[in-house]
Amino acid sequence: MDFGVFIPIGNNGWLISENSPQYMPSFDLNKRVVQEAELQGFAFALSMIKLRGFGGKTEFWDHNLESFTLMAGLAAVTERIKLYASTAVLTLPPALVARMATTIDSIAPGRFGINIVSGWAKGEYDQMGLWPGDDYFSYRYDYSTEYVRVLRDLFEKGRCDLQGEHFTMNDCVLSPRPSGHVDIVCAGQSERGMRMVAEYGDYNFVLSPGVNDPEVYRESTQRLATAAEATGRDVGSLPLFMAIMAETDEEAQAKWASYNAGADAAALGYMSDEGSKDATADGSGTARTINLPEGAVNFNMATLVGSYETVARQIDQVATMPGVKGMMFTFDDFEQGVHDFGTRVKPLLG
Repeated sequence: MDFGVFIPIGNNGWLISENSPQYMPSFDLNKRVVQEAELQGFAFALSMIKLRGFGGKTEFWDHNLESFTLMAGLAAVTERIKLYASTAVLTLPPALVARMATTIDSIAPGRFGINIVSGWAKGEYDQMGLWPGDDYFSYRYDYSTEYVRVLRDLFEKGRCDLQGEHFTMNDCVLSPRPSGHVDIVCAGQSERGMRMVAEYGDYNFVLSPGVNDPEVYRESTQRLATAAEATGRDVGSLPLFMAIMAETDEEAQAKWASYNAGADAAALGYMSDEGSKDATADGSGTARTINLPEGAVNFNMATLVGSYETVARQIDQVATMPGVKGMMFTFDDFEQGVHDFGTRVKPLLG
């Protein structure tokens, strides 16, 4: 079972609260987090790409670093941990991303992968004149599928001639090529999104709201397993969690209560408004998931709140779910959380 950390590339991590730790993103912070994760035996670290925040009193995600350049820097100061950068497909041509990936692979051979971001928040792209129109919501996974096909061709053959609906490659070349396979990660929650990763991806991050109920992931991991079975490919689920830990359940619950009491209503309102713009989203899609009220203070990932022993038991429960090959974590306090997970939780796992 691989464990990963969703590093704090944006301010304040993933807690949309006035009572949570408030900090700005920096290379130094992320270097400390990833080096500690490597020391504690985490298998991978992933950075998101966010181009416009949610505002509010906490200016949530109004301050962000860029994913590929950050991971290139981290590649040079780590030795074993795998690093994933995120590409927002409307912003970077796939042939350029393939060359960027090859460059980072030359810094950290065999340790680089790409997270595909199809785009659910219109405001991120509209501000730059890159939003193709609201009909994009209905074809964004078709667009992303062609994007990944270009990457695959260039990585595997060094050449692409795809004549697609969205991308036209005319003897497009890549040299040098990566030293080995470059994993493609997606975060499709809808049936269409999961079909794309089942056809072309290696892993899929799954999201779901809920507190201290790991079972919220069983249905989505089963859906991905079913989609992968239909394609005959080996694709793994990576459930995403926030871990809020302390010596006792009571101490952890007190922290969680404080974070919820300080919820940044304005930032949450902006997030909800952005998510509601996709009229094509089904009930399992990202745009719908992030609008569910329970646990919204932590961007609607499942939350494990408790002692180190409680969190370890919950992780063991997730490990039994179909197709789960790992889990990715955020923390209220990243540096302390990564350390405590490695020293206090991992030794208790079954």
